[in-house]
Amino acid sequence: MTRLILATRNAGKITELRAILADAGLHHDLVGADAYPDIPDVKETGVTFAENALLKAHALAQATGLPAVADDSGLCVDVLNGAPGIFSARWAGRHGDDKANLELLLAQLGDIDDAHRGAHFACAAALALPDGTERVVEGQLRGSLRHTPVGTNGFGYDPILQPEGESRTCAELSPEEKNAISHRGKAFRALVPVVRELLAQ
Repeated sequence: MTRLILATRNAGKITELRAILADAGLHHDLVGADAYPDIPDVKETGVTFAENALLKAHALAQATGLPAVADDSGLCVDVLNGAPGIFSARWAGRHGDDKANLELLLAQLGDIDDAHRGAHFACAAALALPDGTERVVEGQLRGSLRHTPVGTNGFGYDPILQPEGESRTCAELSPEEKNAISHRGKAFRALVPVVRELLAQ
């Protein structure tokens, strides 16, 4: 069984990818970055989601000698030409301040009417091997932005993105409902044939 490392300390993300691989009949030994606590976090210096995902995957593959998966994601707003994009987690200046990021974005879109509030969550997922081989796949969840946050599930911008065909925001969906349509779920599922090709069991 090939060990595969995912560049995250988020247990939910590991569980999600493990289930997707298992559903596809791929029973790799998937572990998170916590399994290798001495490995430092990688700075996300890329200018696209794909570049950041590759940076993290290659760094992990080199440090561990194992195939590594990494992802990067964010919210892309149509009228902001794709911003906040790679700056989604630090849009208000401090990394990970969901409340401040949300409030700043809503203020910036205050006078934008419903017809022009289109946006999507984007995710790039990368697989890198220790020999330098790399592949990147992407997933999107399109929708529109509410004027006020609704819902308590999820995190980040989930309370304001209403997926196409839904009357609820991402923060009102159950974790199972969200995983079925999410940008990361789509990217991870697109990774399945890549894992099958590069890590033939």
